[in-house]
Amino acid sequence: MDSYQAWTDEVIHRIREKIGWVSEKNRDRIPYTTDADGNYDDRGDQEREWNQDDGLNWWTNGFWGGILWLLYHDTKQERYAELARVSEYRMEECFEQFYGLHHDVGFMFQPTAVADYRLTGNERSRRTALHAANLLAGRFNPVGKFIRAWNQSDGQDVPGWAIIDCMFNISLLYWAAEETKDPRFRHIATMHADTVMEHFIRTDGSVKHIVEFNPETGEEVRSYGGQGYGEGSSWTRGQGWAVYGFMISYRHTGKQEYLDAAKRAAHYCMANIPEDGIIPIDFRQPEEPAWEDSCGACVIAGGLLEIAECVPALEKESYRKAAVRILKAIDQRRADWTRDSDAIVQNCSGAYHNCPHHTTMTYADYFFIEAIYKLRGVDFKVW
Repeated sequence: MDSYQAWTDEVIHRIREKIGWVSEKNRDRIPYTTDADGNYDDRGDQEREWNQDDGLNWWTNGFWGGILWLLYHDTKQERYAELARVSEYRMEECFEQFYGLHHDVGFMFQPTAVADYRLTGNERSRRTALHAANLLAGRFNPVGKFIRAWNQSDGQDVPGWAIIDCMFNISLLYWAAEETKDPRFRHIATMHADTVMEHFIRTDGSVKHIVEFNPETGEEVRSYGGQGYGEGSSWTRGQGWAVYGFMISYRHTGKQEYLDAAKRAAHYCMANIPEDGIIPIDFRQPEEPAWEDSCGACVIAGGLLEIAECVPALEKESYRKAAVRILKAIDQRRADWTRDSDAIVQNCSGAYHNCPHHTTMTYADYFFIEAIYKLRGVDFKVW
């Protein structure tokens, strides 16, 4: 028996119980975070404005549906498919509005439309996912060989900005290439990954969040600290995007350089995981204030487990042990399994310098649940 089986079975049992009632309570919502009373909000609320900072095109809106598809795959209960499609179908309206969409269409539609199509063969979902893939491909800068991240930052156009998060979004392009047999999607994904590998990962394995390129020449202009402590620091969720993201590219291409890049970023994470397994917002942040990011912790754990699946037996257990250390810290110290909160994972933080800190995020729950299924060997490859 796998040494982690008893624990993962227990956690999966708690996940089923929690999501069982939470999904019914929020069946018509697209939640992102919880309020002071522990109740989920609704980013699909008709009264919210259409913009890139809020509302139906909010970048995390795919993760609620993603959680429900994970539960559908696990339990085979049709109700989870029905509930997952509530947000998936609502988000189709974003295509009509268009202006608020950016590179995060991957986060929005990979764990919803692509997951739906893979699990059920839903042709409507295939069409939606291909629409999103073409929008993402259209953001590619052929001179700099990068995918433009946001449309604006602080009200300013940022045509030369790329961010580490997009290593997840390009999974949508790999899927589109495989589904349509059109290699242009894969070419765009790999060119972007190559650019990130060259410009974002430092020699010690730490990762930059934002790199600005000259959109006319493709030359690197500078990097920014972004959601981490500052320029030159190591935003932990960005480390997770790199570890897991390069593993996505490795699985779809078999390119050894991507596995090496993932391992380099992973080794930096593993060398800096605190003794208690509680992950800070930034591995290079000051001792005080001791802000945490449980969401970044879950992303890192998932990436480490991806590496464990692709390395020789002698290496495998070191990555699994590091992931389990993080996941057990979440389960035992940062998870709410009660009815006091709709969310499971607590103490998440979006950015070091911006409030709120130590809140909840739907995508933290997604990556925690996905990692537990992955560790147990009963996941399906969403990305």
